[in-house]
Formats: sequence, C-alpha cells, structure tokens
Amino acid sequence: MTVRRCIPWPDKRLQTVAVPVEAITDEVRAIWRDMVDTMEAMPGYGLGAPQIGVMQRLAVVDCSEERGKVVLMANPEVLHASVQFREHEEASPNLPGVSAVISRPRAVTVRFLNAGGEMEERDFVNLWATSVQHQIDHLNGRMYFDHLKPLKRKMLLQKAEKLRRRG
Repeated sequence: MTVRRCIPWPDKRLQTVAVPVEAITDEVRAIWRDMVDTMEAMPGYGLGAPQIGVMQRLAVVDCSEERGKVVLMANPEVLHASVQFREHEEASPNLPGVSAVISRPRAVTVRFLNAGGEMEERDFVNLWATSVQHQIDHLNGRMYFDHLKPLKRKMLLQKAEKLRRRG
C-alpha cells in the first residue's frame, strides 16, 4: 500500500493540463494502485493523477457505499451531460479545510481507456457523475473552486490561506 502526498495548492501542476496516456502499462497500473490507496486514506470519492504530481490523464473514482467498486480511467472525456444539474459540496486534499457547493450536470456519459486497455463508455449519475467531472477538471488543470464566482473564489482561497498559516 502506497499513499502518496497530495501536492498543495497553488502548485503549478494543479493548473496544468495533464498529458494523454498512450497505453495501459505496468507503470500506469502502479500509479492507479497508489491513487486508489491515496483516495482510500483521505477518504475521498476520487482522485486525479495531477493531485499527486503525476501529469498523466489518469483518474480513479469510487462512490459506492461499501467501497471496492473503483473505476480506473485513462483519458476520460465527457461525451454527453444532462441538462439537469445537482449541487454537491466539494473539497480537495490539495486545499484542505475549505469546501464549496458546486452545481454540475446530474448525469454524464464518459468515454475512457479502462484497465484492460479498451475504450469504454459508461454512464455516471448523481455522486458518481459529480466525482468523475471533478476528476476530469483536475486533468484539465482546474480545481472545483474555479466554478465559483470571482468573489466567492477569492474568499475561499483567503480562508484556506489563513488555515494554512495557522496550521
């Protein structure tokens, strides 16, 4: 079990688009294992590789109640999003101590390279959809608070900085 350190905001890697994965290799599988271990240790519903400083388009998501239903994704992309939105309080281990309610499409269809090296399309709904979109944001150099209006974003980042200085 290898739990990796989540890099702290405002590390530039969290604001950089990750590079596509060419193939599912033993190295990719090892990164996924570390990502799952890290996600479980937080605990969280998902993790994007840039969060641990790996600049590849890799994500893991597990929103099951009993856990152990993790979806491993390389190069995930949203093909379709519902017009109906849902709100959920989101946070990130890269910016501890703060969170915000974010509105995202309630359902998405995502295409990704799976652990078997095959292209897969899967529908995600509710918390699963929220988490998948949150991870894809990380792969695109975005954080959840980038969805906030400028004033709310500024206030959230100021609060996080105060907590970090006290820390």
